Amino acid sequence: MDKILDIEILSPEKMVFRGSGKVVTVPGVNGLFQVLYMHAPMVSMFETGIITVEDDKNEKINFSTRGGVVEVLDNKVTILADAAEAKSDIDVERAEKAAQRANERLGSKDKGIDRERAKLSLHRARIRLKVAGVLK
Repeated sequence: MDKILDIEILSPEKMVFRGSGKVVTVPGVNGLFQVLYMHAPMVSMFETGIITVEDDKNEKINFSTRGGVVEVLDNKVTILADAAEAKSDIDVERAEKAAQRANERLGSKDKGIDRERAKLSLHRARIRLKVAGVLK
């Protein structure tokens, strides 16, 4: 019997991924966690980061995400993401421009700059660039 999970990653716009895998790694609110075959049922929130699906050929497929909720039940993993993108969906130029804008805001001495928002924008842009293979 194969020890495989049925995995779905959905965003409000579309089905981002539907397939199977041996392991799913999710950026939980208290750190990364993994879901394997026969995992206990659970529902958990997750944060901005990278979701990784390891398929039955041990290849890793990465997705950028802005957080959401994951449900695990009977070897099915359903990820409802606020936003999620596969490598092929990432607009690298747009992500690079977002990172540049965020860096400029963080470097500004203007007191009207929302630094927390700029930090979050920079973090999201870097995650997208990592999934796209531009950053390590």
